[in-house]
Amino acid sequence: MKRFFLCVSEELIVLDELEAKYNVQTRSMVLNPVCIAVDPFLANRLYCGTDGYGLWMSDDGGDSWRRIGEEIPETIFTSVFISPIRKYGNHGLVYVGTDRSALFYSIDGGQTWREWEEIKALSSYSNWSFPPNPQTHNVRMIAEDPSNGHIYASIEAGAVIKTPNGGERWLDTKEGNPLDAHTLLTHSKAPNRIYAACSDGVDQPGRSVLMSRDGGETWEPISEGLEHRYMFSMVVNKDDPDMMLVSAAAAARNAYDPSVAESYIYRKEKNQPWKRVEEGLPVAKGTMISNLAGDPQDTNTFYALNNRGLYRSSDNGKTWTALPIDWKKEHLQYVPQRRHRSALLVADWGGE
Repeated sequence: MKRFFLCVSEELIVLDELEAKYNVQTRSMVLNPVCIAVDPFLANRLYCGTDGYGLWMSDDGGDSWRRIGEEIPETIFTSVFISPIRKYGNHGLVYVGTDRSALFYSIDGGQTWREWEEIKALSSYSNWSFPPNPQTHNVRMIAEDPSNGHIYASIEAGAVIKTPNGGERWLDTKEGNPLDAHTLLTHSKAPNRIYAACSDGVDQPGRSVLMSRDGGETWEPISEGLEHRYMFSMVVNKDDPDMMLVSAAAAARNAYDPSVAESYIYRKEKNQPWKRVEEGLPVAKGTMISNLAGDPQDTNTFYALNNRGLYRSSDNGKTWTALPIDWKKEHLQYVPQRRHRSALLVADWGGE
């Protein structure tokens, strides 16, 4: 059975895929969810970061939650990632990022946390700034290359930083790095490759999607065919590192403001330019920018979540179908106080 976790409303939404229907529930103890991840070594363990309500953990596949990490001096958690290669006991090493760009990690399943304080000493730190609130900034996304253990973090906005040795030493961003990578990914079948879906292209045409093939030393644009320059979510086929999808809009306002929303999904294969996909998706006008996610088992199946609903593609993103879900109005409506991104997680679940 699949279980979907939707960080789009004031409460965490949990959606179970049953044989002939979808069961929609809310987890009211997890307020203003922003980011969520499942432990690759412990299928029932999840971590969820919130905007202003701290960090939460579930050990029963998301049925119940408890607050953890209360010693962390921040309450706005903007990213969470569990290592697929660093295992302690029966669980993975957990990384979390917060507002005002701090990075923490836990080797004991969230019981205790340590901070990588070195990032605050990086020379670029004083230049980081979150456009909607220039007085602050945040760790937007964390990624890890399973081929060599390098850890990367994108800062919203101003940097992509990395550590080649598990956090002992952090390397600052440099000229040519993405400035505002909303999604940062690596690939198990493409060592040293990093993908970045950015807002950079709005002011710097051609830099909407960037790729590094050498562990972040250099970056190349892969934006040919993108008619819209503001990127939000990105997903790559687990078997084919050259097949990818992105969600896009002309600018931030078209992505998040429902009064002028207009967004699209693009698809790319190998050296071909990006192509816009439309079949089965809602009309672009009025559609806020989509969260994209891959199926945990079928590498050719992807999902897109937006204010129109949840959509599935079983043919690598070429065509889409709206899932027959009985939504409540508040599940997908815009939440004015939401300051940070929404998220979608698709997980296998063995519950009843």
